[in-house]
Amino acid sequence: MADGPPEAAPARKAAFTVVRRVFENQAYADRSMATAAAGLDARDRALAQRIAYGTVQRKRTIDHGIDLIASRPTAALDPPVVAALRIAAYELAWSEAPPHAIVNDAVQLVRGAGLHHAAGFTNAVARRLAEGFPDLVASLPPGPLAESYPDWVYDVWVRDWGVDEALALMRAQNEPAELVVRSDVPLGTPTDIPGAYRLERGSLEGSDEERVWQSRGSQLAALAVGSQEGENVLDACAAPGAKTTMLSGNVTAVELHPGRARELTANLER
Repeated sequence: MADGPPEAAPARKAAFTVVRRVFENQAYADRSMATAAAGLDARDRALAQRIAYGTVQRKRTIDHGIDLIASRPTAALDPPVVAALRIAAYELAWSEAPPHAIVNDAVQLVRGAGLHHAAGFTNAVARRLAEGFPDLVASLPPGPLAESYPDWVYDVWVRDWGVDEALALMRAQNEPAELVVRSDVPLGTPTDIPGAYRLERGSLEGSDEERVWQSRGSQLAALAVGSQEGENVLDACAAPGAKTTMLSGNVTAVELHPGRARELTANLER
């Protein structure tokens, strides 16, 4: 018996799952990633996260390209097809992955979702994306469409800081985030935030008990509150709880989402 077509790469399969959950079920990307990437090795897990988060981050630009190149709006396509094409478009424009592998895996992702009838369409659109999407992205004028931001966010930033600063901020926030931990003991390179240390990618210095993965911005927000012992403090939308643990006083932490509330409780206990 002949072997069937090869499956999509594990990292793309995990990213496909995350992207579908985010846009079809309004799930949180980080929680979806934790389950979708379970069992992957460190390299595939990192790649899956990059693809999934990048696809979510660049959705507006990606959908603009699909709408033009597919000559059919994403809203009219089956959700698995949209997810596969979004992932393909992201990698084609913002990664060094071989286009033939990206196109092939887009087709396999759709087949794996049971939409064999849509494989031909997915293949055709993915090939056209490979041929034209990177150039389309490069041709977009500077602004919210090119950086995949809502118009209203761009308008507010332009109003408050001017065009140049608004564009710089959008571009900066589309760059991969630095890897920062909060620790009571020195880990990596000290930053301008007390207790925040920058680590190199792939560094696993220290144990999980002595580090908290928390960006400098998150740590700064908690410090800026300036809460004191004896004060009553309300932390709304508190999960996963890193900022909560930096607050002084009588802290009430609230999280409406049941799954994230459980994560909050576990993190506070740890």
